[in-house]
Amino acid sequence: MDSSSSRHEEWVRVERTPAFQEYSRKRKVFLISATIFFLAFFFVFVFLAAFTTVLNGKAVGPLTWAYIYGLAQFPMTWILMHIYVGRANKWDGLVDQARHEAAERKEG
Repeated sequence: MDSSSSRHEEWVRVERTPAFQEYSRKRKVFLISATIFFLAFFFVFVFLAAFTTVLNGKAVGPLTWAYIYGLAQFPMTWILMHIYVGRANKWDGLVDQARHEAAERKEG
């Protein structure tokens, strides 16, 4: 048996473990939710700037709400990234568990 076939079989064993299924589900839910939030945050800004005057008012000194909202895109992106990294670190345990379960299935 060649190494690519062996790697494929190993991957299939890992993919079928309950731990990997849980990891995959949690990751998908987070990524879809974060993507929807990110796009909504961005496109609400575009909509408000293009079709309303809500962001025209002065916020702080010479800065309008449009500047504040636009600049808020940067911390929002960093915050989402930090949340993702924190969750991904927790998911590492599920990945390790999936490898362990797959190794047990191979032996059994």
